[in-house]
Amino acid sequence: MKLAFSTLGVPGLPVTDVARLAATHGYHGVELRAHPEEPVHPGLDRAERERVAAEFKAAGVEVLCVAGYTRVATPGDDAPVLAELRELLGLAADLGAPFVRVFPGGDPDLPHEEADATAARRLGTAAEHAADLGVRVLLETHDSHRTGADAMRVLGLVGHRRAGALWDVMHTWLGGEQPQDTYAALSPYLGYVQVKDIASPDDTTPLALGSGVLPLAECVDVLCQGGWDGWLCWEYEKRWYESAAPLPDLLGPGRDHLSRLLNDAA
Repeated sequence: MKLAFSTLGVPGLPVTDVARLAATHGYHGVELRAHPEEPVHPGLDRAERERVAAEFKAAGVEVLCVAGYTRVATPGDDAPVLAELRELLGLAADLGAPFVRVFPGGDPDLPHEEADATAARRLGTAAEHAADLGVRVLLETHDSHRTGADAMRVLGLVGHRRAGALWDVMHTWLGGEQPQDTYAALSPYLGYVQVKDIASPDDTTPLALGSGVLPLAECVDVLCQGGWDGWLCWEYEKRWYESAAPLPDLLGPGRDHLSRLLNDAA
């Protein structure tokens, strides 16, 4: 498997420094948080996009994903949601990223069937555009659709290979789903896996990999037993937890920990 980290762990860090961190610490790629407060976002012009792509190429680092914040199950008109998705897909294509991340964002007060249908309709339309660009749009296990079973309800309705899943191991664990059940649900759709660690369900402050309670070894075992050989991406949520330790100091040990888990599972 290939290893990556998310720029959520290094908020605002210039692209040159992000690429250097990845190359220095042996990560194959980077998940780019696509938000206006970050160096990379859909507002970049053509020249800026070419510069970003060139920076990563020069460092030998792949752009794994453009991590957007579109909520595909949120109630309302489709048009603004689809417009936002098209912008993210275009950015990913320009940067050479194979994936775009989206959230569910369904209203908990509405029947889940309604949220499922809304998300599936929008993802189906986005998947057609993604296919033209050679990109894949991934629904993250998050918020209203926290588990693999939740995400599968949506993706089963979409039925398009360019619409897939992003497995966030924290959210499926918080949803009470076992790793083998998550993988069974998501394996036909799985784009890549976000790994992380936390102290407890009540304290989700990010920790160094292996120092918390999340079943990372079990998740890696399940993936290896299933013959899956995609990406593991460390999403360290420093942006939301200012008191968390700086990510750059943890990247080397984090890579070593993931490598040990992979070796043990082989």
